[in-house]
Amino acid sequence: MSTGNSGTPPLSHLFVYGTLQPGDVRWHFLEPFVVDEGWADTTPGQVFDTGLGYPGAQFDSTSSSAVIGRAYALLESSISQCLEVLDAEEGTVGGDYRRIAITTAKGVRAWAYQYGGGLELTPIESGNWFER
Repeated sequence: MSTGNSGTPPLSHLFVYGTLQPGDVRWHFLEPFVVDEGWADTTPGQVFDTGLGYPGAQFDSTSSSAVIGRAYALLESSISQCLEVLDAEEGTVGGDYRRIAITTAKGVRAWAYQYGGGLELTPIESGNWFER
């Protein structure tokens, strides 16, 4: 998994667009590590339905499409533990997900999980997992 650049401060936010959002099946993995209810945000890229009950996203700063999700500040005292838990969970599903650093539309530098490959994907034109 990515660890960030040594010359920059560690990232303390996470952007989620799928099953890690409140109301979906993996929210319970993230919930103990967030500061508050987070905020709606977007980032350039494309969301896909994997057909397996979870989405994949490709982030692309030049894309005219948007990935719709939520950004969360993570509890400073448990960022490492949070990322270990989420890295392990993201590793249990098909699609070779990896944690990367992105910048959201609201200017927040955050971690996000990007789809890597190997699955049949259907684009979600709205960019919103909940509107597939």
